[in-house]
Amino acid sequence: MSTVIHRHLLPGEEALFASLPAFAEGLAGGGYDLSRTWITLRDGEVVARAAWVLPPGAVGGPWLELFDLDDTPAVGAALLNAAHADLGGPRPFYATLPADPRVPAAARLAGLEPTVKRLRFRWTPTGNTVPSVPAAHAAPDPTVHAASTPAAHADPTPLVHAAPDPTVHAARVPAVRAAKGPDEVRALVALIDRPDVLTGSEAALAVAGLDLARDPLPWLTGPAAAWHVLDGGTGLAGTAGDACWPMLVYLGRLPDASPGARSSLLAAALHALTTGGAEEVIADVEATLTDTVADLKRAGFHQIRVRQAFEPT
Repeated sequence: MSTVIHRHLLPGEEALFASLPAFAEGLAGGGYDLSRTWITLRDGEVVARAAWVLPPGAVGGPWLELFDLDDTPAVGAALLNAAHADLGGPRPFYATLPADPRVPAAARLAGLEPTVKRLRFRWTPTGNTVPSVPAAHAAPDPTVHAASTPAAHADPTPLVHAAPDPTVHAARVPAVRAAKGPDEVRALVALIDRPDVLTGSEAALAVAGLDLARDPLPWLTGPAAAWHVLDGGTGLAGTAGDACWPMLVYLGRLPDASPGARSSLLAAALHALTTGGAEEVIADVEATLTDTVADLKRAGFHQIRVRQAFEPT
């Protein structure tokens, strides 16, 4: 009968976990630790491996970043349960998709339930142009005709030779300005129930104990000019140029924001980051926010990753 052993790595056994570059780099950088890196051996062969990451200086707990399984879900769950007992309890798991079906099955057996699925997008200048930013109080464009009015507000009577309607442009391309200061940012964030974009929310929670949807300001470095506000105060976006990557950390709108508000904020964010020298921009969005996904794609973003969050029940 096969012998199955679940345990964490010992000094000198790094090669057992294999040569994953992300693991080797994380171990050298301090995010991974041998005590949080576990393997399952069946007759001396590795059939499952799991590594929990916790960046140096983090105030929160570790999360499961790497989990591979070449055995039954029950064996994978036994590995997770053994590690959880050593770690003080179950920890979140952020699984990169697509994954072997045995991986999520094992996570569920170990008391982790799927919650939110997040898509990561990347923008680069290659093949894209930085969209112009509509300045606050910009003059309307009289060349936009009333026939361009969104369908939800269009008059069903056909328009023939309609005169230009300068209010259409103002509604479709809302102006953007720099935030007046931290107080304005906090006040607007408090009014937004569900942001459209939240990038790095898992890291913000683990590293700084911050709920990025409710308190993003401390997570962003730089002055309040890194925050871009819709003229009229119906939405805002926050950018960070010196994080792991240049990123659109936060984008949210109020329910009464004008059509085109999200696109205006995206333009402002891209303009600010590329002006600061960014050669790429990262943005995360929940998979269910299809309108946001569509606007990101229209702005030149391309999907590069899908992650499914599993949380302890």
